[in-house]
Amino acid sequence: MKKSDIEAFFATLQAANPSPETELEYTTPFELLAAVLLSAQATDVGVNKATRILFPVANTPQAILDLGVAGLEHYIKTIGLYRSKAKHLVEACRMLVEQHGGEVPRTRAELEALPGVGRKTANVVLNVAFGEPTMAVDTHIFRVSNRTGLAPGKTPLDVELKLEKRVPPAYRLHAHHWLILHGRYVCVARKPKCWECAVAAFCDYKPKTPAP
Repeated sequence: MKKSDIEAFFATLQAANPSPETELEYTTPFELLAAVLLSAQATDVGVNKATRILFPVANTPQAILDLGVAGLEHYIKTIGLYRSKAKHLVEACRMLVEQHGGEVPRTRAELEALPGVGRKTANVVLNVAFGEPTMAVDTHIFRVSNRTGLAPGKTPLDVELKLEKRVPPAYRLHAHHWLILHGRYVCVARKPKCWECAVAAFCDYKPKTPAP
């Protein structure tokens, strides 16, 4: 994708959705961290169903610690891999209480030190909770970046680093949300909806998928 097309690509996405937001439901940085940790290999819809029950009961690190692993499992058992996620979240909460005064840290290194928190999760928290222009590369962003020619790479880290170089500064804060939503609803995995894509003219993908 040419530099001029990248500018037009993001300008078009911005015009359609000026202030994109995560589809995970949260009210505090900790709720966001917990929701993102639980969302690995699960849908946002499924996570939201569980956290709507969990967060009114326990939405702080200490409250999750008080529930314990077994207690937490009861609330998140509808989410895939819930047993391992419960263990990770409880241990993460223990570290937050013991090392960070119950607050979510604001650096990638400190976030990644938490059990169950990888680079993608850390980037989501830094971007959504703290307003940093990070690129949280999930399967949608990885696919869109490669398919469109925006930021091709063999690994999520390759794509992340290339996005940081290629996305114009004016669009970096919201770029990962625009790309996630585009991949989730338009540039889908099996058959991209090129016929209804607002940015098809700037995309390197060929042949474009015809309307059904």
